[in-house]
Amino acid sequence: MTGATLDMRRTALLTVDLQNDFLHADGAYARGKAVLPGATGLVANVRMAAEAVRAAGGWFVSTQFTLVPGRGGEPLISPHLKQLRPFLRKGDFQPGEWGHSLIDDLAPADFTVEKVAYSAFYMSRLEFVLRKVGIETLLIAGIVTNGGVASTLRDAHVRDFHTILLTDGCAAFSQAAHDSSIASLGTVSRAMTCSEAASLVRAA
Repeated sequence: MTGATLDMRRTALLTVDLQNDFLHADGAYARGKAVLPGATGLVANVRMAAEAVRAAGGWFVSTQFTLVPGRGGEPLISPHLKQLRPFLRKGDFQPGEWGHSLIDDLAPADFTVEKVAYSAFYMSRLEFVLRKVGIETLLIAGIVTNGGVASTLRDAHVRDFHTILLTDGCAAFSQAAHDSSIASLGTVSRAMTCSEAASLVRAA
């Protein structure tokens, strides 16, 4: 990225956890009554950016929270998550299952990367994929702003990726958490709306 201009061959939209089990009415979080406010608007906004990126020849990387199945298919769940989300059960966020998949409104992605922690870079193949296809700039969207999005963006920053945070392509369980995270991430990343990002991509 030179100045305000994007090189779309080296630019990717990177989404964090935009999956059926998080966002769909039949997903695990809806079953557990942990519904994310503003999810419908978020998806529409990210779709606008995704369509612009695809049309301009950029990449789309979907990073997806994963509960690795252990013996008998029971998921390996960290203690803090088990306490926070006791409704999670066998089959939720399981690779190959519907709940683990990127939501239909955004599919397909060029690459799907399983993630097991807040940051999509932690113990994953994400950096390998990005380096192999020459990505230098990431447009970052997803959920939640103060969790996976913030952790992934900061890890991208320390790896010398240019980042652009899509402010209305993210959401948190409270507006205050979302707003404070957007403000704090402004010290390490550019920020703009999905509409502004789509215009920037089209001008590349």
